[in-house]
Amino acid sequence: MAEYISNFLYSVIRISTPIIFVAICSTLSAQAGLLNMAGESMMLAASFAGVVFSALFHDVWLGIIMGAAVAVIITLIICFAAFVMKVDLYLMSISMNMALGGGVIFVMWVMTGTKANTAGAINGLSLGNINIPLIEKIPILGTILSGHNVFTYLAILATFIVWFLLYRTKLGLRIRAIGQNPKAAESVGINTNKIYTIAFVIAAIVGSLGGMYLSMGYQSFFSKGITGSRGFIGMAAATIGNSQPFGALLMSFVFGLAYAASNYLQTVVNDSYLLMSLPFVLSTIIYLFISGYRTKAEDRMKKKKARQLALLHSELPTLNKE
Repeated sequence: MAEYISNFLYSVIRISTPIIFVAICSTLSAQAGLLNMAGESMMLAASFAGVVFSALFHDVWLGIIMGAAVAVIITLIICFAAFVMKVDLYLMSISMNMALGGGVIFVMWVMTGTKANTAGAINGLSLGNINIPLIEKIPILGTILSGHNVFTYLAILATFIVWFLLYRTKLGLRIRAIGQNPKAAESVGINTNKIYTIAFVIAAIVGSLGGMYLSMGYQSFFSKGITGSRGFIGMAAATIGNSQPFGALLMSFVFGLAYAASNYLQTVVNDSYLLMSLPFVLSTIIYLFISGYRTKAEDRMKKKKARQLALLHSELPTLNKE
């Protein structure tokens, strides 16, 4: 039983990895006041480019760098359209998702002659797993935490780095400032378009790692539909996590739990469509629950402030007499 549970939790962490990357990507964008709907396109482009360039240069890290660079180029196109040409960011992001959804498959067909996957035609490289010293020898805990792919540990590290960036650096302060009040930020000399672009580019680099994990960590080739709408799941995790790095991380594990449960339930539930919908149903339920809790908390805070204000007004005549 203990082995079954530890293996299940191991799979939760493994499955949560790409969701964490996209959730942190969306969190960083949200802190700048931007709705990042392009996470899916960032993942797709980086996932395919990483495989191609790692095969071309025979270097996995160079492939990862090039995959991230392709995601950045896509992001700069979106930023130019949204912040310079004043195109609606939401519509531009959706358009980019749709364009790359078909564009990547077309390029794969041109290069390999197939629309299914690159296996055999393009021999991409992948990162291996790491056993953590000392922890790997701990019963149960070692099975859960050790032996994951390098990308998994990079996802956890990225969470801490983004938190540090947002709350311990001058750039992070500016990102949060324009996210809360862009006009006030402009009034003190902050170039909002520049900060928007920087935030979006950093988010693209983080999100691209989620796509490359799927094609260079979880498996060693690119395949059609490889992202499986994880870009939107990651965005949901960031939203439910209140656009905070550690909140997004926690919610990513919750969605990873739902995906892992759907995989394990395949032996007892025959309806594959029901299992595929489980993460999306769970996201809706969790969002409604947390949204309701936040609304009640805000109402309680407003009532508390109103009582304090009423008490202050009632004491003013006494204070004036004194």
